[in-house]
Amino acid sequence: MSTPEVTGTADAAAEPGAVRFVRVARSGQVPDGYVRRFYADTLELCVARCAGRAYATSNYCTHLDCLLSSGKLVDDGIGCSCHGSVFDLETGEPVCPPATEPIKTFPVREEDGQIYVGVTPEDIATGGPRRRKPVT
Repeated sequence: MSTPEVTGTADAAAEPGAVRFVRVARSGQVPDGYVRRFYADTLELCVARCAGRAYATSNYCTHLDCLLSSGKLVDDGIGCSCHGSVFDLETGEPVCPPATEPIKTFPVREEDGQIYVGVTPEDIATGGPRRRKPVT
């Protein structure tokens, strides 16, 4: 069954809170045990495959905004390459410090050799390019 969404774009005029599945990659672009960076419009995503299942999360560690797509999969989830924080791929909860705040997770569908990630207009609006958080 084919899904008609255009690669990497979401309808900005969609109803607020409505999840739309956007094609972000071909299934073969994320082999088992690997982590990659993809985009849904301006929303930067970390897409990983563990035990044959694809997962999508926000791409920035909540500790110091390091790229999670530069990290590696570990037994407990996805590990940040900067300071070793680990996040559960299903819930986004930190399972190993120093991060204490969860990352955002997104629903994933795989159909016809394509990976689709469920995003809302709010996700797109608030998930654009990131910079390191200012120290207060």
